[in-house]
Amino acid sequence: MSKPFQFKQFTIQQDRTAMKVGTDGVLLGAWASIENNPFSILDIGTGTGLIALQLAQRCHAEVIDALEIDDDAYEQAVENFENSPWSDRLFCYHAGLDEFVAEIEDKYDLIVSNPPFYTENYKTENTQRDTARFTDALPFEELLASVAHLLEPTGEFQTIIPYKEYEYFVNLAKINALFPQKTCHVKGNPEADFKRSLISFSFKKTTNNVEELVIETARHQYTDDYISLTKAFYLKL
Repeated sequence: MSKPFQFKQFTIQQDRTAMKVGTDGVLLGAWASIENNPFSILDIGTGTGLIALQLAQRCHAEVIDALEIDDDAYEQAVENFENSPWSDRLFCYHAGLDEFVAEIEDKYDLIVSNPPFYTENYKTENTQRDTARFTDALPFEELLASVAHLLEPTGEFQTIIPYKEYEYFVNLAKINALFPQKTCHVKGNPEADFKRSLISFSFKKTTNNVEELVIETARHQYTDDYISLTKAFYLKL
């Protein structure tokens, strides 16, 4: 059984979900811009509810909705929301993105997603984990078209994807009139290749402000940038 993950202001139960708490989710939840003081937030494919909970901790948005298709993950997210200090602002829908888009008329000021992204053609025997990890469960095309439909005209979309998919994803976004505002390429240590890209999109064409983040200088020796980004959440930072 997987142990709960204790953050400074909330706890993530994760014994029933395929995708456990990981660096990607924490990075996106900490990095996503809330400068525009969003009233409404949507987390697509919330899993344990981690990113929605981070945003509830960071901002005063009155509506924080989450979407999760997997039965067990949905129940776990609801449990984590109900046991958090912000249960009155958090709500999880049990649906696929296509159903949600067809039924919901609301638009959101901020949409976040840590989407499934293993595009390689290998599958495990664990269907639940595969759904959480592979893009055929939520193709980038569907994600971006849905975001363009659900986002307020002045809203922002923030996501984290593999660095190697960056150009492809940005070009797909442009087809949906979504343009990168800010990008942060992430590597594990100074010698490593870039592994992930955090990207902020909006409908506004502007200069893409690109920065870089290194997580560690040596094993468990975290950089000042990484500490300053995530210390509001991790107990030991």
